[in-house]
Amino acid sequence: MDAQADRDVNRELRARFDDIYGQYQQLRSGLDTLQARLEALRVTRRSADGQVTATVGAQGQLIEVELTTAIYRDRDAGALGRKITETIRAAATAAADATSDLVAESMPAGSGAMGFLKTGDYAALLGRADAVLGKGEATA
Repeated sequence: MDAQADRDVNRELRARFDDIYGQYQQLRSGLDTLQARLEALRVTRRSADGQVTATVGAQGQLIEVELTTAIYRDRDAGALGRKITETIRAAATAAADATSDLVAESMPAGSGAMGFLKTGDYAALLGRADAVLGKGEATA
């Protein structure tokens, strides 16, 4: 009877392992797709008057700034600088939102990655791991 019980337990463990490994493979595949989508992400915003267009990547990195010839009519360099800055900020904010949406499709809602994207706080990124490790230390 003990040998049969051992075989049953081994079958159950193997089935559980296969399930977890399948979930890992699915997550890994999803992360590869996510990485490609993030690398390709471009967000463009235009100033209210249409004179400035800024394009940024997933991390808000500036890719391109376009200015129309109409900017030369107004010779206020300070106003132009503010307009460029505001347009880039708007594009970066929209890119952060788009990045969060893409990551949310691939990550569990309560994951540290989502918290990090929202707050930029590394503690959120590592909080779950710390909690798990802390539990492991408490029981050891």
